[in-house]
Amino acid sequence: MAYFAPYVDEAGLHIPSYIDIRNDLLAQFRHIYGDDLYLENDSQDYQMISAFASKTYDTMLLLQIVYNNHSPKTAVGTALSSLVKLNGIARKPASYSTCVLTLTGTVGTVIAAGSVKDDSGNIWNLPANTTLTGATTEVTAQCSTLGAVEAVPGTITKINTPQAGWISVTNEVPAVVGQPIELDEELRERQAISVALPSRNMLDGTRAAIKAISGVSRSYVYDNDTAVTDSNGIPSHSICAVVEGGLEADIAEAIYLHKGPGGGTYGTTTYNYINEDGVTTPIRFSRPVYHSIDVTITVRRGTGYTADLLTIIQEAVEAYLSSLSIGDDVYLTGLMTAITSVVENPKQPAFLLATLTVGETGSSQGTTDVAIPYDGVVSVGTVSVTEVT
Repeated sequence: MAYFAPYVDEAGLHIPSYIDIRNDLLAQFRHIYGDDLYLENDSQDYQMISAFASKTYDTMLLLQIVYNNHSPKTAVGTALSSLVKLNGIARKPASYSTCVLTLTGTVGTVIAAGSVKDDSGNIWNLPANTTLTGATTEVTAQCSTLGAVEAVPGTITKINTPQAGWISVTNEVPAVVGQPIELDEELRERQAISVALPSRNMLDGTRAAIKAISGVSRSYVYDNDTAVTDSNGIPSHSICAVVEGGLEADIAEAIYLHKGPGGGTYGTTTYNYINEDGVTTPIRFSRPVYHSIDVTITVRRGTGYTADLLTIIQEAVEAYLSSLSIGDDVYLTGLMTAITSVVENPKQPAFLLATLTVGETGSSQGTTDVAIPYDGVVSVGTVSVTEVT
């Protein structure tokens, strides 16, 4: 193409390429100094023109970035962070790991500022003024160390601030690890969801508000607008939020402010939210129940087979299982799609799928889909990939 000045039309911003700029400068030099001017690649004049063209093209690219930064769909970095403020949201900073703990002690005991330790010495802080309401009480604790601190079940068992009436602590579920600072792609997706906060309906607003909470990695809000209890056990005219990560106080506040008046809340966790008028409202929601999934795969050698393929297949299957949302079933079709995604040449595949079985950890595996309850979420168990002859 010939050189043209940058312009904007209905298709967006158009800028000339480096080649267009360089060729136009060469033509201008010949027009000024004559057609007999030597401007081959080894000439000093050509080198100078090439440097000018490169600097000019760099400016054009900066112009493209500035133009793109006017829309949240194409903005990047701090520009995107500034734009989403117009939607009332902000980029999520790096978050702390959280974990649901089971406390044992005397009913009525108030733990003002409790904390516990895991086997690695990390400190986990309990919510302020935690009250033991039964023989066992579940609360969500936050790690004091920023970032992805892991804790497998049964590793948070040490009381760091002992007091009368508090006997023991443990974690029956794994910790929800903290997240790094929110990526541009994640922020764009949440910005699109955020427009539901003030519009469409209150259910969408509640879902958007929960997703915006720091530390929340996965969530879903079910709505039973019928006059009877539904198949999931959710009472009539109630919502049930299933939330992974985040603090109970933040989740309860988001539900209270967006669910709408008159509707009930349902779940296994109850938080007493106190509004600005001092009125206490019990807000109920659930934490996900984890279902460990094992997958066994055998393959036969194909054209161009290498041993590395076993690891690549395993990683692809684990990525598929980790991508499932709350309430998502494990489909054999999904597993096969993940397996075949590593095939580069379908006409001559490097491996041939021999067998594929799947099942929950501790149960027998089979060749049928694995159903996950509405409040369940898949965790990766053992993925075994071996070669057979």
